[in-house]
Amino acid sequence: MPRPIISNPRRTSVEIHDHLRRLILEGLLPPGTELKQAELARAFDVSRTPLREAFRMLQEEGLIDADINHRGRVTSLDAADLDCLYAARICLEGMGVRVTAGRLTRQEVQEASAQLHDMDRAERGADLAAWHEAHRAFHLLLVARCTPAVLRTIASYAERSERYVRTAQERHQDESAQRRQEHYDLFAAVVAGEPHRATRLIARHLARTAHSVIEDIAPGQEARDVQEAMDMICGPEPEKAGNGPP
Repeated sequence: MPRPIISNPRRTSVEIHDHLRRLILEGLLPPGTELKQAELARAFDVSRTPLREAFRMLQEEGLIDADINHRGRVTSLDAADLDCLYAARICLEGMGVRVTAGRLTRQEVQEASAQLHDMDRAERGADLAAWHEAHRAFHLLLVARCTPAVLRTIASYAERSERYVRTAQERHQDESAQRRQEHYDLFAAVVAGEPHRATRLIARHLARTAHSVIEDIAPGQEARDVQEAMDMICGPEPEKAGNGPP
């Protein structure tokens, strides 16, 4: 396991947390991996005190399960967590693109365009790390007019989603063209100042990933939270013929 770079001894627990969190989210520590505080303390050349605090923070985020024996285990992908997480993202990022549409600076437009091209290049080169870095930056530019506090929350939720995004990419490579088109459509709507269209596009984009991964990890389970968020953002789906009022 790679060692963290401790740049500030006063923030050792935070930097170890960030290091382990990144390894989990990037799939380098896959679900089920056992983490032992004593072994990590030796490997990272730190005391067990910052490891305990790092484990506590990871457990609060739902990324590990920890026990009294100072062992942790990377949690499995969880359909209920995914459902709630993506429902929150739909609401927050729906609001974010709505207030950002038509308000990007020229430099931000150029940066977002560059991130799209970087995503295309990374996908052609099968460089998932580069794709995720560009993808993360692109989505944050789409909500750039949010306040810093809201942006931090959106960024945190997006990072937590990366384990699920990776699963969708690995199992549904045939949908890459659709994902690419959705990103370009989103970009066009935000740049053109079309808040209603941008809001619906981001909601459907996020919901599609959520539904796809939930079906993979828990076949037949409904994404109820995602559907509630979609109803709030896009309006409820019309009743099927024959089920509505006369």
